Amino acid sequence: MRVLLVEDEERLADLVKGGLAGEGFAVDVAHDGRDGLWMATENTYDVIVLDVMLPRLNGYAVCSRLREAGDWTPIMMLTAKDGIYDEAEALDNGADDYLAKPFSYVVLLARLRALVRRGGRERPVSISVGDLVIDPAGLRCRRGEAGIQLTPKEFAVLHALARRAGEVVSKSELLAQAWDFSYDGDPNIVEVYISALRRKIDVPFGRTTLMTVRGAGYRLEAA
Repeated sequence: MRVLLVEDEERLADLVKGGLAGEGFAVDVAHDGRDGLWMATENTYDVIVLDVMLPRLNGYAVCSRLREAGDWTPIMMLTAKDGIYDEAEALDNGADDYLAKPFSYVVLLARLRALVRRGGRERPVSISVGDLVIDPAGLRCRRGEAGIQLTPKEFAVLHALARRAGEVVSKSELLAQAWDFSYDGDPNIVEVYISALRRKIDVPFGRTTLMTVRGAGYRLEAA
């Protein structure tokens, strides 16, 4: 799942990004409202975590402009304020949820997963591709009744493929979905994770569902 975090407190942003990355999220970070708005309009995210008190453009304005533009990506607003009127203003501007600082990271993670589950038809509670079932919120995967243990990054790659099952997904698209905006390493890392996924979701079950389309990318098919 890809997250945009718009937070001007750099230490907090680093801590939240590190925690979410450890859970398999790909996290992009902006430190002011205008950069956050630009990134939200130029990229596709599963959820946006948006601070209220931001330089250049506050979180209320960012949220409002995204909604006015027809962008209904789930938004959680973070703020040091905790008054009921601040919460009401966040929700009135189009936010989906609200969390006051200081907050529990466990609660933040649970609420983000809940937002992703509620985020529309493209983000169902679980995705089935034949007998392969992926649960994005719980980071669980199974083939039939057999559970499959995946690392967070393996799960992120599989989730990106499962959301577009039957379609060819390019290497660059997988990098954009499963790695963060600033990733500048070897793009062939995708091939490493594709091979690892085949060894877990196909080989033990005698299946060939994760296909390489030469020169184009990869496709996940129902068996």
